[in-house]
Amino acid sequence: MSQPSKLVIVVGSVREGRFGPVVASWVAEQATAHGSFDIEVVDLAEFEIPLSLPAASPKYAGATYPRPAGMATLTARFDAADAFVLVTPEYNHSYPASLKAAIDWHFTQWTAKPVAFVSYGGAAGGRHAVLHLENVLTELHAVTIRDGLAFPNYFVTWDAGQPADPDAPGYAKTMFNQLAWWAAALRKARAEAPYPD
Repeated sequence: MSQPSKLVIVVGSVREGRFGPVVASWVAEQATAHGSFDIEVVDLAEFEIPLSLPAASPKYAGATYPRPAGMATLTARFDAADAFVLVTPEYNHSYPASLKAAIDWHFTQWTAKPVAFVSYGGAAGGRHAVLHLENVLTELHAVTIRDGLAFPNYFVTWDAGQPADPDAPGYAKTMFNQLAWWAAALRKARAEAPYPD
């Protein structure tokens, strides 16, 4: 049996009254049922993530990049990940500043790793946020997973921590099938040779 991939599920919103933890909990249940992952849910609200960044690039500074002490655990969890699922709402046709800051404080932690997306929002279900995230993560040399999940009008389509759509678990399985494939393939590739600059 192949080694499980380390999956980090990121709760991207830190807004008061956010719905993100509910979605992330369901996503973690689906990942557990899939059976290919060692899962950790990371809630950005639990970490110090300033919006003001140092002048140096985290790509070139490497281990010497001057992150706040309160970010050390977050960075370690990102470092250890083989794959990510970003759980994001849509705010004003994009994703939260908290998630952008967490991404920007890191670089190599995303490189040559697969990232899937689960979004929620109004009529668009957070799809505008995901489109923006795909562009950003591609710039960081991550591999974005095409088949994610979007939950339109989540405020009326979820009940007791579960989406009303009976097809949602099937969509999640498709996403995790692809994420598991990429996670295993890229973990092997990273072990065999450094990712080229």
